[in-house]
Amino acid sequence: MITNVARHGIILNTENYPACVTFFRDLFGLPVLFDRTDDGVQLTCFEYGNGYLMVEQGGKAKSGVKSAIESSFKLRFNVRDIEAALAELLAWGIEASITENAWGRTINISDPDGNRIGIRDEAGFTSQVDHR
Repeated sequence: MITNVARHGIILNTENYPACVTFFRDLFGLPVLFDRTDDGVQLTCFEYGNGYLMVEQGGKAKSGVKSAIESSFKLRFNVRDIEAALAELLAWGIEASITENAWGRTINISDPDGNRIGIRDEAGFTSQVDHR
C-alpha cells in the first residue's frame, strides 16, 4: 500500500479547452489553482473537493453525451439543493431534468466535450454513508 499520497486528482483531456474551462469555472464555481502552458499544451487546474481536476488540451470531443464506453468515467457533483441546481442549468441553456432513483435524485448532463457529468442530491447520498 502506498502510504505517502499527498494529493489526488483527475486529468481531463479536452478538445474544446476554453469552453470546458469556462464550464467548470463558471457553472460549478471551481476555484482555479493555476493555469499554464506546458510544451504548447494549455492546462487549467481546479480545486475539486480535497483533490484537483486538471483540464488540459488533447482530448476528443463528441456532440452530445459520450457513452460509458467512449468515456468510462463520470464526474460527480453533490449539491444541497437539486432543484436550485436544475434552475441554474436551465438558465445556462443546458437541457436537464431530475431523475428519481431508488438510491437518490440525480441530474445527468455533459460538459462541452460530451464528458458525462452527474449532479446528485447530497441528502440522498449522506443517508447511505456508513458513519462508523
